[in-house]
Amino acid sequence: MGPPPLTDIPRVSSIKILGVTISNRLSLSQHVQNVVMSCAQTVHALRTLCSHGMNNATLQIVFKSVAVAKLVYAASAWYGFCTAADRDRLEAVIRRGKRSGFCPVDQPTVREMVDDADDTMFSLLINNSNHVLHQLVPPPRNTCYDLRPRHHDLSLTHKPNKIVDSDFIIRMLFKN
Repeated sequence: MGPPPLTDIPRVSSIKILGVTISNRLSLSQHVQNVVMSCAQTVHALRTLCSHGMNNATLQIVFKSVAVAKLVYAASAWYGFCTAADRDRLEAVIRRGKRSGFCPVDQPTVREMVDDADDTMFSLLINNSNHVLHQLVPPPRNTCYDLRPRHHDLSLTHKPNKIVDSDFIIRMLFKN
């Protein structure tokens, strides 16, 4: 049982923070639903543009600029908290884009795009002591043996629960 509700502050079941909708149970399903719905509207608009004569190359640029950007916006922060069903719904947008011709057939999956963004951000994070998230990185490990190669030389931290496993830094420390 939580604290008693404050009379001046309404209790909400979800909140939108910088464009990402998070529920009070740390679920991202509502965010994924909003993104998928927005991408469906984009596809409808692209079909209208296609029927008015816009060429395929331009349609693909618009799809990538609008729909793909919505799919991966701030994904490093929230993608780890998605369920498998949520991830499938995100991937379905790319598959529909390929089927309709709005997306090139060699377009990477959402998972691949998020992994690339995560790797880039983590590399910048550990190599730049002025990065705002650098203070969250554990200290370098001080062992003389290396049983398993890693992409970093940082010490691994304790993972107390599933929610912590979904955190960006923890995901990147234990990746591979």
